[in-house]
Amino acid sequence: MAEEKTLFYNRELSWLEFDKRCLSEAKDKTIPIFERIKFLSITASNLDEFFMVRIASLTDMVHADYTKKDIAGMTPKEQLDKLKEGTKEFMKNQYHTYNRSLLPLLETNGLKIVGHYEDLTPEQSKYVDKIFEKDIYPVLTPMAVDSSRPFPLIKNKSLNIGALIYDKKKDVTDIATVQVPSVLPRIISLPSADKNVKEIILLEEVIEKNLDKLFLNYDIVCAHPYRIMRNADFSIDEEETADLLKEIEKQLKQRQWGEVIRLEVEDNMDKKLLKELKKHLNVADDVVYKINGPLDLTFLMKVNGLEGFDHLKYPKYPPQPVPGMGDYSRIFDRIKKHDILLFHPYYEFTPVIEFIRQAANDPDVLAIKQTLYRVSGNSPIIAALAQAAENGKQVTVLVELKARFDEENNIAWAKKLEKAGCHVIYGLVGLKTHSKIALVVRREEDGIKRYVHLGTGNYNDATAKLYTDMGLLTCSDPIGEDATAVFNMLSGYSEPKKWNKLAVAPIWLKDKFLMLINREAENARQGKKGRIIAKMNSLCDPKIMHALYDASAAGVKIDLIVRGICCIRAGVPGLSENISVRSIVGNYLEHSRIFYFYNDGFEDIYMGSADWMPRNLDKRVEITFPVEDPELKEKIKNILKIQLADTLKAHIMQPDGSYEKQDLRGKVRLDSQMYFVEEARKSQKEEDEVEDKRVFIPVEAEEPEEDI
Repeated sequence: MAEEKTLFYNRELSWLEFDKRCLSEAKDKTIPIFERIKFLSITASNLDEFFMVRIASLTDMVHADYTKKDIAGMTPKEQLDKLKEGTKEFMKNQYHTYNRSLLPLLETNGLKIVGHYEDLTPEQSKYVDKIFEKDIYPVLTPMAVDSSRPFPLIKNKSLNIGALIYDKKKDVTDIATVQVPSVLPRIISLPSADKNVKEIILLEEVIEKNLDKLFLNYDIVCAHPYRIMRNADFSIDEEETADLLKEIEKQLKQRQWGEVIRLEVEDNMDKKLLKELKKHLNVADDVVYKINGPLDLTFLMKVNGLEGFDHLKYPKYPPQPVPGMGDYSRIFDRIKKHDILLFHPYYEFTPVIEFIRQAANDPDVLAIKQTLYRVSGNSPIIAALAQAAENGKQVTVLVELKARFDEENNIAWAKKLEKAGCHVIYGLVGLKTHSKIALVVRREEDGIKRYVHLGTGNYNDATAKLYTDMGLLTCSDPIGEDATAVFNMLSGYSEPKKWNKLAVAPIWLKDKFLMLINREAENARQGKKGRIIAKMNSLCDPKIMHALYDASAAGVKIDLIVRGICCIRAGVPGLSENISVRSIVGNYLEHSRIFYFYNDGFEDIYMGSADWMPRNLDKRVEITFPVEDPELKEKIKNILKIQLADTLKAHIMQPDGSYEKQDLRGKVRLDSQMYFVEEARKSQKEEDEVEDKRVFIPVEAEEPEEDI
C-alpha cells in the first residue's frame, strides 16, 4: 500500500473544501438570490466556528511546540500555515461573490444595501442622524485609550469601531474604540424615493460617521470597523472537578479572554490605526485579515429575513404529517402495532414531541429517561419532561454540558429540570454523551413494556425543520433491554454483560463497524457481491479508512455520502478504485447517519448518532441501531438510492481531493432534497384522498330509508 502520508487528506483542509462547497451554492445562478445570500452567511458562520475551535487548537499546539504529524503527514505548524493561506484566499472569494455578484443582483431585484454613509441622500442622512440621536447614541460607550485608561477587553466576535482621535489642547493623537452594540439591529431601513426599491444601511456605518458626537473634545483623524476572533476552545480536568456545572460556567467566562487568533479589518484601514490595534491586541501580521466589504457577513441571514422578498426565496415547506399516524393520538398503541420510521424535515418532528408529552401525562407511564445534547430555545421536550416529573413520574435526563457553544443553554435547562424534580446527570467523565435516545417505561396488562425513540439528530424541534435526520420509534423488547442498559451505564457506570441490538461507543461500536466492513471484503474475496453505502457528516478515522481501502482492493463497491470532512482518497488507482465520495449541499443540512451492508444478500441497515471519526467512536457515548422491519429497510434503501442519483446538489470528490458538480449533459436533473419534499407532499395527498373515501363509504353503505 502507498506511503501512509499519501493515504489520507488533512482533516482541516478537507473542512475548508466543505465551506467552499457552501460558497459554490452562493455562486450558483440557478438558485434564488435570497437563498444565495443565506449560503454566503452560512460560510461566514462556519468559518467563525472553525477559527474559534480548529485554528485555535492548532495555535495552542504550535505554542506548546507540539510537532507530531497528523494522518496526512503534516505538523501543526504546517497545517496552520496552509490554513492561514487558504482561509485568506477563501475570504477573498467570499467578498468577491458579495461585491461582484450578489450586491448588484440584489439591487436589480429591489434591495439596495448602501455601502457608505456618504452615499445617502440628504433626506436619508437626516433620517439616520435622528435615529442615531434617539436610539443608538444612548447605548454607546466611547472608550478612549491613554496613560490613565488602558485598552479595554474586546469581546470575542464583537464588531467595533476603532479610531484615532486628536486632542487639540495636548497636541496628542490617541486610539479609541466603540463597540457596535449587538442589542441593536444591525440593519437600518432607509426612506426611499423609489417605492419599488428597499434601501438599508448597516449600523456600524452610522456609528462611524457620528463618532464626533461621542468624542466632543477631539478631532476624529480616522475611523474604521474591526472585529476579532478569540480562542474559544477550552479543556476541563473532569477527574479533578468537583462540580462540572460550576467549572463549565467559569470556563465560559474565560472565553472572552482567549488569545486573538483573527483580526478582521477594512482593507483601506489607516496604517497607524492598524498598528495600534495590533499592538493592543497583541497580534502578528499573519492573523490580520484585510477585507473589501462589511465585516461579519452573517448579517446576510437578517437580510434574508426581510419582508417583501418571498418571491426571491424557495417557497416555505411545512413538514408533512407522518404517513399512517393520523393525529398522533394514542402513540403507544401505534408503536405497538409496528415500528415507525421518521424522516425529518420532510415529515414532522411532532411524533417525537408527542412521544414525550403523552408519556408525561399517561397514568400508566412509570418512568422517562432521555439524553439531551442540543435543544431549542423554547423546547416542548423540556416542558414535557418537567411536567412528567411534576406528575410524579421517575424522570432521568442526561444533559450534556459539554455540547460546544450550547453550554450556557444546557446549564439553564439542567437547572430548570432539576427544579421541576427531574434527576439530572451530566454524562460520563472524559466522554461527551452524543447519543440520541429516549426510553418510556409503561405498565400494561401483560406487564412492563418499554418504548424507545432512537435518532440521528438532536431533540431540537427548531433544527428538525432545517436538518435532514432519521428516527425510529419501537417497542422491540431487545432494544428496550439495551436502552435500559444504556441509561444504567450513564447513571451508574454499570455496563451489561451483553448487548442485544444496540452498538454503543466507545465500548465496541468501532469494532462493530470494522467487522461489518471486513465481512464485505471477505465476501468479495470469495467471489460474492460486496457492497457498502455509508452516509454521515464526517469521515476521518484511520482504522475505518484502512478497512475501506482493503475492502475496495478486494472488489467491494463503496459509495460514501459525506457532507463535511472526508479524509479518504476516492478513485485513486491502486488504492481506492471502488470508492466514490459525494457531498450533498442543499437547502437542508444533511445530518443523518445511515450505514448499509449487502451481507451476501442478507442486507444490514444501521442508523445512529456517530460519524466515522475518532472523537465519535473513541471519545463519545454514541448509539447505532439496526433497522430490521423489511418495509422500513426498503424505504431507507430508496432514500440512499435517490441520494446516489442526485445530479444537482451532489459534489463529487476528485482523486486530488477537490470536489466538482457533475456534467449534466445526458443526465436526469435530480435534486434529492426536492425529490423527498415532493414525495412527502404526494404521500400526504394520497392519505388525504384515502381519508376522504373513508368518510364517504359508510354513508353510501347505509340501507336506504323507506319512502314516506
